[in-house]
Amino acid sequence: MLKKNINLQHFNTFGIRAVSKFYARFSSEEQLTSLLKEAEDYPLLILGGGSNVLFLGDFDGVTLHNKIEGIELIKEDDNEVFLKVGAGVEWHHFVLYAIDNNWGGIENLSLIPGSVGASPMQNIGAYGVETKDVFVELEALEIATKEMKRFSQSDCQFGYRESIFKNSHKDKYVITSVTYRLRKKPVVNTDYGAIKSQLLEQNITQPSIKDISDAVIAIRQSKLPDPKKIGNAGSFFKNPIVEKSKYEDVKEIYPDMPSYPIDENHVKIPAAWLIDQAGWKGKTLGEYGVHKNQALVLVNYSTAKGEDIFQLSTTIINDIYDRYTIMLEREVNIIG
Repeated sequence: MLKKNINLQHFNTFGIRAVSKFYARFSSEEQLTSLLKEAEDYPLLILGGGSNVLFLGDFDGVTLHNKIEGIELIKEDDNEVFLKVGAGVEWHHFVLYAIDNNWGGIENLSLIPGSVGASPMQNIGAYGVETKDVFVELEALEIATKEMKRFSQSDCQFGYRESIFKNSHKDKYVITSVTYRLRKKPVVNTDYGAIKSQLLEQNITQPSIKDISDAVIAIRQSKLPDPKKIGNAGSFFKNPIVEKSKYEDVKEIYPDMPSYPIDENHVKIPAAWLIDQAGWKGKTLGEYGVHKNQALVLVNYSTAKGEDIFQLSTTIINDIYDRYTIMLEREVNIIG
């Protein structure tokens, strides 16, 4: 049943006040189908953990909040387990569940905010691991036909923080479950220097997946503000991927500019470095600004409006382009 005029402030990690004309939660495919029929005459927003959205104002439509739970072991062999997870499950809860069972593959993705349903949509990634590395398939309900469909890894067309659900299939499906493949005999990934340094500080030379998770949590907590205390959506910008020749031209002017190879012709440049070097890190503009420990994170300290934060992001994008001729792209979904 749809409720009227519901404030979504506590359902988005930016803590932005935004009133939805109608709102309802669903915890099953049947409930979702019924609510979609009620919502047919209005703009539709599917909300998960609310960790990757910025509201620019009220939403004059129907917000449906995905609360489909459950973690089901559907198949296993000597080496792997296959887990079907409800799209409404909190992502970090799923990570901890896997670690408790010593199933490896997602420990590097610890403490990423949001829900399981967002993981393939954005191909979430951190510290050398992405969703696509453990993804098997997902189930999604097509909004137009109310039919359930399955999507394989190739169907999803994963890219850097990208999938088909952010492009040609955007706003056409509601993800209801995701199936992952995890290892019974974990192989830890300590390629990122920050993880190595954290483990070294603790004199851990043969880390378990829990050690890796603990290290990632410690790193993230040292850099990123807790959204329960300071409103934010994590990394606001993607790391730009540019042609190698372009990077080399800019590096002649800024020789300290770091990069990570993507392929023979492209490199990834840390957006945080660009923003930090441009002097934005820690900058405060009244009730909002750029976090003092992580230049990628825009924050709402108290009662900022979505428009304030959006305008700040635009100013940063323009400044970075003027300085480096490199265009930043927002990772957060803008609503309104």
